[in-house]
Amino acid sequence: MSGPTAEFARASGLTLGYGHQIALGASDFTIPHQGVTAIIGPNGSGKSTLLHALAGVIAPLAGTLSVLGGRPGRRGSTSYVMQSPAFPTGTPITVREAVAMGLYPELGWFRRPRATDRVRVQEAMERLGVTSLSGRHLDELSGGQRQRVYVAQGIVQRHEVLLLDEPLTGLDLVSMRTIDAIIHTERDHGHGWCSPPTT
Repeated sequence: MSGPTAEFARASGLTLGYGHQIALGASDFTIPHQGVTAIIGPNGSGKSTLLHALAGVIAPLAGTLSVLGGRPGRRGSTSYVMQSPAFPTGTPITVREAVAMGLYPELGWFRRPRATDRVRVQEAMERLGVTSLSGRHLDELSGGQRQRVYVAQGIVQRHEVLLLDEPLTGLDLVSMRTIDAIIHTERDHGHGWCSPPTT
């Protein structure tokens, strides 16, 4: 590969963990850009921890990690959809509001969405098949429907790579097929995709 965007990530001697607990031993690797990358390993092998590091959620304990030639977590570099994000039961957040939360990294909490931003939210809901649910609260949805909402929130964010943590685990067939289609069309939008496979 050649050119400044040939690699999504590069690690050298990367060690990840929490406190004194090591989740990923010293590792060297590269991840290509604008490709589909699956992170494979048994439960507890550090797959989610690696995604946290690529998203800039945690810092390395040792070694180096660069994402798109800079530090992980820079705005516009990655969008991270965690596995089954938790939210307080009864929280009055509608599907449309949840998807629009993907705009916050660039708009902040107080800037109002522009017309183009509202179009992005609408298109994301259409791609994930949740437009008809836009006025419903998250706690009224099935697990598969909620996961589609979270992926819609992820693709609303400006990003070059979409990070998904086991996005198809335990979902209904419709949700699995919808999210799988998103995974395989991200490259058509000039994006890469990185995730552990379904276990």
